[in-house]
Amino acid sequence: MNLIPDISIITVNFNGITDTCDLCATIFKELHTITFELIVVDNGSRNDEAEQIKKIFPEVVTVRSNNNLGFSAGNNLGIKIAKGKYILLLNNDTYITEDTFNFLINTLENNNKLAAVSPKIKFAFPPQNIQFAGYTKLGSITLRNRTIGLGEVDSGQYNQFKEIPFAHGAAMMINRKIIDEIGFMPEIYFLYYEEIDWCTTMTETGYKIGYDPRCTVFHKESQSTGQNSPLKAFYLTRNRLLFTWRHRTNYIKWIAICYQLFFAIPVHAVILCTKGKTDLAISSLKGAIAFFHLKNKKSRS
Repeated sequence: MNLIPDISIITVNFNGITDTCDLCATIFKELHTITFELIVVDNGSRNDEAEQIKKIFPEVVTVRSNNNLGFSAGNNLGIKIAKGKYILLLNNDTYITEDTFNFLINTLENNNKLAAVSPKIKFAFPPQNIQFAGYTKLGSITLRNRTIGLGEVDSGQYNQFKEIPFAHGAAMMINRKIIDEIGFMPEIYFLYYEEIDWCTTMTETGYKIGYDPRCTVFHKESQSTGQNSPLKAFYLTRNRLLFTWRHRTNYIKWIAICYQLFFAIPVHAVILCTKGKTDLAISSLKGAIAFFHLKNKKSRS
């Protein structure tokens, strides 16, 4: 008889077998108070890293896609075969040092209006300052917000549970029944903004998102795409506009889109050019153009 695990831990791997194996090792070492399955989605790596990981960790459930499907679709592949009552999405470049995922489960179980919860996230490398202790709300027109605690020394200043507008994609636990109700993570974004969109759908449906600092995840931070890369500039620009199109209404939608197209993006591009980062400026402008090729797609995909 196959018992339903407490959680299904899903991580997406793309040419990152070393980081993924590090994560797997810490999970098997630290987790003892809950039952779990660990699912690794090899999302179009050059080599079949799913097969290599399976040899190292026979207990891991592996899924292989021959093509890079993007962050959302990669996670959705794992969610579709997951058996757990709760789904925990973890970036493959994270790790844990304590057995504390049970706190996230307890938080969801004790509040039936809570759809998802994220732990405290700290940078993996010394001095291991805070990366995430929640988010502020997105501006309705600017679509800008702030990451609470970013770069701060952890002195316990963010050690209280609180509601937040959306969870962090690097580490978020979702109640499986919520996914059954609202659907999978939207795949239209490919990279960036997908978890913001998903969480926004949750809150628009009447649910809430939480931050629980009793659990901490360490994050090595964007090793696969790099900081301030043309890839990141393209998708952040395109997807900010796409999110606006999907989740702003009436005149606010049009004001927000015009603000992005005719002020925020051009000003940002000029600033990048003055700093000699013309490749990033061009990628941002390309992202704005690419938005128009997507905006007429279904509002939920």
